[in-house]
Amino acid sequence: MAEDDVTPEQLAAIAAENEEPEPVNYKPPAQKSVKEIHEMDKDDESLRKYKETLLGNGASEADPGVNNVQVTRMSLICETAPNPLVLDLQGDLEAFKKQSFVLKEGVEYKIKISFKVNREIVSVDKSDYMVGSYGPRSTEYDFLTTIEEAPKGMMARGTYVIKSRFTDDDKHDHLCWEWNLNIKKDWKD
Repeated sequence: MAEDDVTPEQLAAIAAENEEPEPVNYKPPAQKSVKEIHEMDKDDESLRKYKETLLGNGASEADPGVNNVQVTRMSLICETAPNPLVLDLQGDLEAFKKQSFVLKEGVEYKIKISFKVNREIVSVDKSDYMVGSYGPRSTEYDFLTTIEEAPKGMMARGTYVIKSRFTDDDKHDHLCWEWNLNIKKDWKD
């Protein structure tokens, strides 16, 4: 067996690590509206400027009929990819089950999630670390993961069905979707 081949036992161990995240002892603060936050400590000039930097000048005028968080895109960022690998998450999520991202084995990549916060501040949670807190604004935020390496070796090649969720610290799922990742020996193998 080649040195870079992954054994079935190693694949099972990696999958088990990713299944059950360790509990995080983070306790979110009481929820307040953006307007309430702006009203607090109005006499403290430095706090007022800090809040304006984070939240803008006033309460958001977003349409109350639109979800507070809109997840718009997911991209696999890989410098060696021949084409952009982008999923438009505002369309038909069921269609993703019929298509696959092709990723060459052993390449380094990052996942970028683009999302918009419309009205209230939201803290976004990921299974291994806190993504951060984001206030309302008219433009999207982008979150970029750390560099990951695609598995390599004959045993690691194949199609992986991945279930993704975009969840805040109140355990509210803003979007859930399934997508396929096909690990191949080469980009067009």
